[in-house]
Amino acid sequence: MTNSSPSPLVSPTSSRSVTETVNGSHKFVIQGYSLAKGMGIGKHIASDNFTVGGYQWAIYFYPDGKNPEDNSAYVSVFIALANEGTDVRALFELTLLDQSGKGKHKVHSHFDRSLESGPYTLKYRGSMWGYKRFFRRAMLETSDYLKDDCLKINCTVGVVVSAIDCSRLHSIQVPESDIGAHFGMLLDNAESSDITFDVAGEKFPAHKLVLAARSPIFRSKFFDELEEDKQEIIISDLEPKVFKAMLHFIYRDTLTEDVDVDVATPSSSCMSSVSDTLTAKLLAAADRYGLERLRLMCGSHLCKDISVNSVAKILSLADEHHATELKAVCLRFAAENLAAVMRSDGFEYLKENCPSLQSELLKTVAGCEEDCSSGGKSRSVWAQLSDGGDTNGRRVRQRT
Repeated sequence: MTNSSPSPLVSPTSSRSVTETVNGSHKFVIQGYSLAKGMGIGKHIASDNFTVGGYQWAIYFYPDGKNPEDNSAYVSVFIALANEGTDVRALFELTLLDQSGKGKHKVHSHFDRSLESGPYTLKYRGSMWGYKRFFRRAMLETSDYLKDDCLKINCTVGVVVSAIDCSRLHSIQVPESDIGAHFGMLLDNAESSDITFDVAGEKFPAHKLVLAARSPIFRSKFFDELEEDKQEIIISDLEPKVFKAMLHFIYRDTLTEDVDVDVATPSSSCMSSVSDTLTAKLLAAADRYGLERLRLMCGSHLCKDISVNSVAKILSLADEHHATELKAVCLRFAAENLAAVMRSDGFEYLKENCPSLQSELLKTVAGCEEDCSSGGKSRSVWAQLSDGGDTNGRRVRQRT
């Protein structure tokens, strides 16, 4: 007797039915209402046809009413299917506009009652939905809905449609955008370059349109300033490696790999080492050339290097180069680790070079104190000062 092997499992499939409404609106203005009165019960003024959900619709206004039993005491308003169709399901809303500016419109809406009664089904061309007693005529003629012998009616139609979502097995995967790679090749090959930058003797060919699209400073320099069309520009305020990294971002929308390896060296005072990193210099370049996204990317990268010894210098860099998000992170870190930060060389740097930042730090400290008093987990910064805080102690919130 042979054992039959089990049938291989077939991957499950799925589908989803989605029923929704395709909505559209039409505004119908009835000018000369008084002249339309007396045209006869059951006779209407029709709006122009309008299309919603693939069907033609029209608004019918009956100035003498549609129902003979009402003896013209009411005006009637209906929405009609104006082209061929069978069992068209839809929701409707009719709004008589208040023309006094008070916004007290008269609304008859089927949308609000759809859960109770479901959509209305129109069987054939000429089928209608609406109200025989839409508004009492005597009241209408003395109301704010009638102004300068004019009525305004808004109509909204929601045609019900159903569809089946395709199974995921039939979906098409779209890869991530590679536009940066293509623009990067343009930079690497210097193909069709129309401008060259001289940075400390090193030449960098580039494209004016690309630079202008990314930087408002370059855009102004190339297209707004009334000066001769230069083919070469000397850059004296950036190092070649910084300018190269900036071009890399402009074309590829990423940071160069050199940013990841060029980090501040740990030291007791890492004041100079933070400023000397490529990231810090690139932050300055981003500020100078109006590259907001690059400024955010540099700020995000510098956040990883925040410590008790480095926070003061990174804070001063953030303030100098208008990196508001990075500045906020530095202020919060310094406030939460105030005792240790005040013993660092960086704090002395702040006292001597950035006195305004000290007052901002005090405001942040006050905010931290409020968090503590409201039940937050942060330890009081003033408690840190009263019993001491060690740069290497557990009270300090070191970067993880």
